[in-house]
Amino acid sequence: MRPPNQEQSILQQLDEAIRQPRAAKLLTAVANNVDESLELDPNTRLAWKSVPLSVYNELPDGIASSWIFALRADSSSGAERHPNSVQRFISYRGSGDMQTWNGAAWVSHVLRSEPDAPFEQRWLSIPMNTWHKPVMGGGNWVVVSFHTAADDELVEERPEDDAHPDIGASISELYDGRAAR
Repeated sequence: MRPPNQEQSILQQLDEAIRQPRAAKLLTAVANNVDESLELDPNTRLAWKSVPLSVYNELPDGIASSWIFALRADSSSGAERHPNSVQRFISYRGSGDMQTWNGAAWVSHVLRSEPDAPFEQRWLSIPMNTWHKPVMGGGNWVVVSFHTAADDELVEERPEDDAHPDIGASISELYDGRAAR
């Protein structure tokens, strides 16, 4: 993982990138579309769409893909990790608890979308190969995510048991070619 001040700088650059008018307009449209897809299928807990990097004026080195994820209210989409990517994301609409696995227990990171929320309550970095699971409250939660893996290479691994993700087998799939689960 990068030194904390370097990671903070990357997150600040990403924060500026999503607020540029062209990016903000497209992100809002894609967020609306992905969030609406949850309404079409009541069994879907997580929906997503890739965002072209060309919409952003400038991104930090190493960013290879951008995504919008919508997560269903009052649920968890389950534990997952990315063995080939660092994930950095902002709480874009709504709020949720992105829990990370410390090897023994799940650690809470409650994130909010209000513009006046402290920076560290809006953004989170998840190191490569780190188990994480979102837990949503009463409303859908939409996040904008940046990865160091390209769209067609981003791997999602899901464990056999969310309570003990390091034990047992895991399922591994690419996000590319899918839009929900």
